[in-house]
Amino acid sequence: MEHRRHKPAGFRQHAPRPKASAMVIGRQPVVEAIQAGKAIERIYLLRTASGDIIPQIRSLAAQYNIPINLVPTEKLNSLTQANHQGCIAITGHISYLDLQDVISHVTDSGETPLFLILDGITDVRNIGAIARSAVCCGAQAIIIPDKGIAALNEEAIKSSAGALEKISICRVNSLLKAIDTLHLNGIKVVASEMEAEAKLYDLPLNEPVAVIMGSEDKGVYPALLKATDVQFRIPMSGNFESFNVSVAAGIILYEAMKQRGV
Repeated sequence: MEHRRHKPAGFRQHAPRPKASAMVIGRQPVVEAIQAGKAIERIYLLRTASGDIIPQIRSLAAQYNIPINLVPTEKLNSLTQANHQGCIAITGHISYLDLQDVISHVTDSGETPLFLILDGITDVRNIGAIARSAVCCGAQAIIIPDKGIAALNEEAIKSSAGALEKISICRVNSLLKAIDTLHLNGIKVVASEMEAEAKLYDLPLNEPVAVIMGSEDKGVYPALLKATDVQFRIPMSGNFESFNVSVAAGIILYEAMKQRGV
């Protein structure tokens, strides 16, 4: 029989605090960290923060697609007891790249673009597994939004067996704008959709393509679906619900690799 340890009365479970080494504390240090190219996951900024350097922080965050969370003093104080000046940046493990720069690098290298777009996937293990399949099957980049997706933290990197550090990651503030950029560069955008008529193996995946993978509960956001060139489904035997999103991504990527003669 399983024995369970009971929590004492009044026990409250809090989210784990970031390690001090994973934070940049103070306004000027945050500016310098961004300018130095340090990987920043998120900035926590006091809601009422003012002063000459605040517009610079906001401008740099916009330039490098770093999300800003406007928070009360209590949130900042819960992260550190140091003099934070109303500004704390959480450092990341992934360096994010500009989407157009990645597209140019891939095409200039003579490769045919094979990208993934992740929409609303909040399980770090799924993201890790997707990244692992992406590297194994020759995809060059993963495009993620700056909100509504799991953090690419140590757990995600571990789940990916290090693949997240071997593939280009592009974080954008709008997936719709990212699709526009892909289209301007001659890259088709396709999406997996259970009700679609086209089947995966009928798609020309040997052409420049970006594949949208949506969350398991909500699928791909409707506005993104409308912006795609093709919607397809993965044929299944029987009437079971669907593949896990990371398994589906692996199937799609393998089909692309096969068509590309790898």
